[in-house]
Amino acid sequence: MNLQRQRLYHQRLIFLIALSVLSTPFLEIANVAADSTIAGCSIFPANNIWNTPVDTLPVDPNSTAYINTIGAGTNFHADFGSGLWNGGPIGIPFTIISSSQAKVAVAFDYASESDPGPYPIPPNALIEGGPGSNGDRHVLLLDKDQCRLYELYHAWPETNGSWSAGSGAIFNLGSHNLRPAGWTSADAAGLPILPGLVRYDEAAAGAIEHAIRFTVPDTRNSYLWPARHYASDLTGSQYPPMGQRFRLKANFDISTFSPIVQTILKAMKKYGIILADNGSAWYIGGVPDERWNNDILHELDRVYGSNFEAVNVSTLMINPNSGEAKVSPALPGKGYQPALFLLLRQEH
Repeated sequence: MNLQRQRLYHQRLIFLIALSVLSTPFLEIANVAADSTIAGCSIFPANNIWNTPVDTLPVDPNSTAYINTIGAGTNFHADFGSGLWNGGPIGIPFTIISSSQAKVAVAFDYASESDPGPYPIPPNALIEGGPGSNGDRHVLLLDKDQCRLYELYHAWPETNGSWSAGSGAIFNLGSHNLRPAGWTSADAAGLPILPGLVRYDEAAAGAIEHAIRFTVPDTRNSYLWPARHYASDLTGSQYPPMGQRFRLKANFDISTFSPIVQTILKAMKKYGIILADNGSAWYIGGVPDERWNNDILHELDRVYGSNFEAVNVSTLMINPNSGEAKVSPALPGKGYQPALFLLLRQEH
């Protein structure tokens, strides 16, 4: 190797090493969206706000007030599990259907804010709390062929084969479209329910790659993107608005929790939790499943409101009427190393 060629080689080598090293930290903090999938359907595009990390976003200025109002000393609770509670399964179930499922008429109490039927509801559709429940009675239906999500609130079957419900919403899971501004859904915040539920399969697999739905007792009479609706007369700034995102603080030690609970807590750090309805403080939503170990889920009782912070997600918004989020692609880190290897191979 002559002197001029050797100098050029060293310059290129130093440049590639520096580029590789400098890019590595960005790999760790890159705002990269995930892709949550059920029955072959992506639950919204990967760059939807539900699937976007919030671990590097700024803390909301009202964070302390929100946490104190909800309950800084109040523990979290998994509102899902195995077995029965008051005669019904614990959590919000969903039913997978095909595009051939017959559709039936649905009469809505809030018809002006509901997507009109008919809805593809099978006679054996799973109902939150069971057929005899007097609670919210959510019915969630996922059409695995069309990747459409149908959700009903306070749904009741009628003797003639039709259904009645408080409200209903239909979501195209391949789209970023939100509900019309001011419209409810099957949830008070006007959000879909299924994308925010914790499912056993994903928790057991070690990766929950979406925000998690939760409730609080008192909310403000306002909503934040991507929510579309509020359900309160309270005006005080200490009350969180519907759609407010929170996250588990980065320094919260999860090492003493069981692996499946660690997965939930990791998701709470990276993707956060999103306020979707009025209810009990810090109750997180999930799907009932006989594989859940309720004793292990009760480890969440050791997590308190004070361990969380409210997050400002406004910088992710592209359009207030779309759930599409601004995401930064992962910068090359190790990807530079093959180039470095090829350079070394060429020069030697």
